[in-house]
Amino acid sequence: MGSLTVRNLDESVKNSLRVRAARHGWSMEQEVREILQKIVAPEQAAQVSFAERVNSRFAKLKVRSLPIPARQIARTPPAIDTP
Repeated sequence: MGSLTVRNLDESVKNSLRVRAARHGWSMEQEVREILQKIVAPEQAAQVSFAERVNSRFAKLKVRSLPIPARQIARTPPAIDTP
């Protein structure tokens, strides 16, 4: 686990944290952990994989499968004359 030090915190904010922590029956440190967890955890849960994002985008089309275009012959490579 990591640790974090917050400097130059306004005294009124520190007192508010102390009061909130006392209401919940835990330390100020635990109160700060809870606040950060509530703010950061939803952002982490909102992250979805690339495949899920692609799937959700194409799901709006309501198509079972997308047409696959016919393959075309690749162009002929240029001739390189060597002396």
